[in-house]
Amino acid sequence: MGRTRFVLFGATLVSYVAIVVAVVTSSKLVTLDWQVMMWRPYKQWPQIHAFLDYFVVLGQRGPTAAMVAAWLVWRAWRQRTLHPLLVLGTSLLLLNVTVGAVKYGLGRLGPHYATTVGSPELFAGGDIFPSGHTANAVVTWGVLAYLATTPGVRRVTSVIAALLALGVGMTTVYLGTHWVSDVLLGWAAGLLVLLALPWCEPAMAMAEDFLIGFWARLRRSALPPPAPLPPVTAAAPRPQLVAQRAPANAPAQPHYPSRPHNTRHERTPVTPTGSRRPPVERPARPAPIGQPATRGRGSVG
Repeated sequence: MGRTRFVLFGATLVSYVAIVVAVVTSSKLVTLDWQVMMWRPYKQWPQIHAFLDYFVVLGQRGPTAAMVAAWLVWRAWRQRTLHPLLVLGTSLLLLNVTVGAVKYGLGRLGPHYATTVGSPELFAGGDIFPSGHTANAVVTWGVLAYLATTPGVRRVTSVIAALLALGVGMTTVYLGTHWVSDVLLGWAAGLLVLLALPWCEPAMAMAEDFLIGFWARLRRSALPPPAPLPPVTAAAPRPQLVAQRAPANAPAQPHYPSRPHNTRHERTPVTPTGSRRPPVERPARPAPIGQPATRGRGSVG
């Protein structure tokens, strides 16, 4: 789209300049302005007057910007990016600067305040040329087509935006608030803003990075500072265990005093020597013949 966009931008810019020159030089375009104004379209079809009074609101900067901004805020929150809002803000800024400068620079009066028939009514303190309603309708609804994510959605939204801009411009002529040349220049002014938006993408990316970084710094500064850590000592005492207290309604447990634990020697028991039976009194044996008798252990001497 690079070359195509350059061609469209150049053709639209030439048309813009041609319309301004045609009005300044009081050409046949100014004559057409007066003919349509004297015909008074709002008297030709009075039955649609009430409807168009409400329809023209779709070209007012305040209501349309609020509606589109609400949609783009939801989309920015969902996509976690500020790009949609920056595109809308940049387009409205370019629109106000370019259209406002020409409006107050040329100072053209509207049809309801015209003084001289056939005159372009320039430099008379007005602010009607180009049509702000028309240019705003082109830019505000065209931003939705510019931000479309798929080619099919972009084509559909482009057609809808073009129909809304066309209807708003013709409605202002019907109501007698703008000349025909005002509407033509408004269409050209809005299209120039949309075609210039891709050249503003690097600046919008820088603005998004700055805003995200600024918000992150602001959040960090709002957080409380972390609590200081306690100083580390060389020999810190070990915490003692605290006995767990039993509940008040728990039954009392008996207290047994501590007893020493006797260790058991693991060795083989020794069998005592000798007989453990008590001594028994035995009768004395008779001595053999020829030997004297001996006294036994149990005898009394």
